[in-house]
Amino acid sequence: MRHNHHIFITKRSWLAIAVVAGVLAGCGHPAVLQPGIGFGADAQVSPSSPPVPPCTDQASFHLLGETRWGPDVQFASVPVGGLSSIDYNATDDRYYLVSDDRAAHDSARFYTARIHYDASGLHSVQLDDARHLGAPDDQPYAPKRAARAGVAVPDPEALRVLPGSQRIVWSSEGDFARGFGPELNEATLDGRWQQAWPLPPQLQLPARNSGSIGPRNNMTLEGMAISDDQKTLWLAMEGALKQDGPLPARGVPGGPLRITQYDIATRQPQRQIAYVPDALPVDNLTLPLVAVNGVSEILADGPGHLLVLERSYVLGTGFSARLYRIATDATNTLAMDALVPGQFEPASKTLLLDLAQAGLQTVDNIEGMTWGPRLANGQRVLLLVSDNNFNPAEVTQFIALAETPTCPR
Repeated sequence: MRHNHHIFITKRSWLAIAVVAGVLAGCGHPAVLQPGIGFGADAQVSPSSPPVPPCTDQASFHLLGETRWGPDVQFASVPVGGLSSIDYNATDDRYYLVSDDRAAHDSARFYTARIHYDASGLHSVQLDDARHLGAPDDQPYAPKRAARAGVAVPDPEALRVLPGSQRIVWSSEGDFARGFGPELNEATLDGRWQQAWPLPPQLQLPARNSGSIGPRNNMTLEGMAISDDQKTLWLAMEGALKQDGPLPARGVPGGPLRITQYDIATRQPQRQIAYVPDALPVDNLTLPLVAVNGVSEILADGPGHLLVLERSYVLGTGFSARLYRIATDATNTLAMDALVPGQFEPASKTLLLDLAQAGLQTVDNIEGMTWGPRLANGQRVLLLVSDNNFNPAEVTQFIALAETPTCPR
């Protein structure tokens, strides 16, 4: 009830908000990416970062570099955009990136890529293949205007390669308008659908339309991580279920969202934890609150811990992103129909990096995160990618961050 005076938008509505900026961006011939060729004519690569200390009091990250693609970049004659996840597969030394294009520009798809970096910077990002995701009926997914009966129009948001297999797992936020809820799908490396993983009942679309329970449209399965021991898959909601609490407001944290743990061997949910997203910033703007904040990605970070990426947008201030480290030993909420304050303990969270302080040109709509190969000196490298929403006012942004370890005590 306290949110009735606010105006909330979905992620896809950012396109309309930025339309003026998109017009100012101008027009031009598309930059075409061919297999094995680098990032397009309008790409920008940042210089390498200044020297950093060998260790710090608390583990942190420093910028190696960033690459930015404009909205006119194409691959195989299709616009490149909507990149909502990134995953490194050491087996073939490639990165896997899913697009959340709802089959509007081409059938649902993911890309494979090679990314080259070292201690001196991020040097190139090269797409080398586009692979279509098949529907359960063995046909390509169709766009909304040609949707088939019984088949959802997907909204892919997360993708990981299953270790030791020729399979991927990818999530869809659902096709609520046509009665399809969120999905967790398994496919072959060439995109052929194999099976659906079961979702906990609370994450499924209710059988009857309800304004008080169930997931919120476009705030569902956004993040995915695979544990270091390769036995566990974690699946994160972007925002709270309706019965679990409100979305974040100015100065007020959001209701707890759910992160579910799966046993990879059985494909079954084992347990679940709650995570409380940040409040929206308190500002002096007279604009209506057109804003959103939630979890856009998660990543394993050693036994018992995850990295959580919170991404937000506020009209008048733009995008922001913050990286947290959380402990996974919080209360098991898997059997709880509603998360009632006082009946559970959410995951503890520690801020590692505000991307606004990382030295980037700008912070865009960052949605994907993976560990890449270590640097020659042993430092871990964190790679991130942004979803440009196929919006002329946004960019596809690749970011490479090197971890600065803690000093011995």
